[in-house]
Amino acid sequence: MCNTTEKKPTGWQGWLNVPTPLPLEGAGPWLDLSHRLNADLPRVPTVPPARFEQVHRQPEDPYNVTKMEMWVHLGTHVDSPRHFIQDGPTFDEIPLERLYGPGVVWRLDCREYRVIEAEDLGAMEPKLRRGDMLLLDTGWTQLAGTEAYERHPSLSEAAALWLVNQGVKLLAVDFGTPEAAPEKRWDGWHWPVHHVLLSCGVLVCEHLCNPRPLAGQRIEAMFLALNIEGSDGAPARVVARRIAD
Repeated sequence: MCNTTEKKPTGWQGWLNVPTPLPLEGAGPWLDLSHRLNADLPRVPTVPPARFEQVHRQPEDPYNVTKMEMWVHLGTHVDSPRHFIQDGPTFDEIPLERLYGPGVVWRLDCREYRVIEAEDLGAMEPKLRRGDMLLLDTGWTQLAGTEAYERHPSLSEAAALWLVNQGVKLLAVDFGTPEAAPEKRWDGWHWPVHHVLLSCGVLVCEHLCNPRPLAGQRIEAMFLALNIEGSDGAPARVVARRIAD
């Protein structure tokens, strides 16, 4: 098991030791926090767009069949540790309890390229509990499909390490990656946030969609990602609801 540490972890450290989620009492409706699968899914520039084609169609055919082609890191998706940690688990090796449970939604009003630091996270409410999922609401969802979407905020490496030390089991962001935006990457840059989080089994969900209605609340969330054997990630239908606390 990955132990809480003040030092940057390297390689696969094992799953962070967090409580098993218990049954929760909902205090609001389930909300869908995922982008619909279509050819306009938000993506980083290096990933080609998805393709959807209806290969059989009624009434010419006896049934309707749709074919899709897409990378697993398009739209709302969850990264498995194998995405950056070569000896880390693939998606089908992720324990189910890592994909659902309690958490918080924090609203951070971000300017372009803002770097979110550990001090910013430590000041937020409601406070994290060990084993929580953390969903960040920066409002960047509204920019999906525009050039401004690529000038997104990011987390510092210190902020990622702070999340590990807090016992967060999943980080979800409403933009393309918690890493520095492409224009802000430096010489020798090596995807530090992913390495810190995924090495301890802190899963990463990217392109979350419109978590604003749940901002500032404790929630229950389910990251219903496809169970793809051997994969470094999977598209996900993310649903969440406010819980009684």
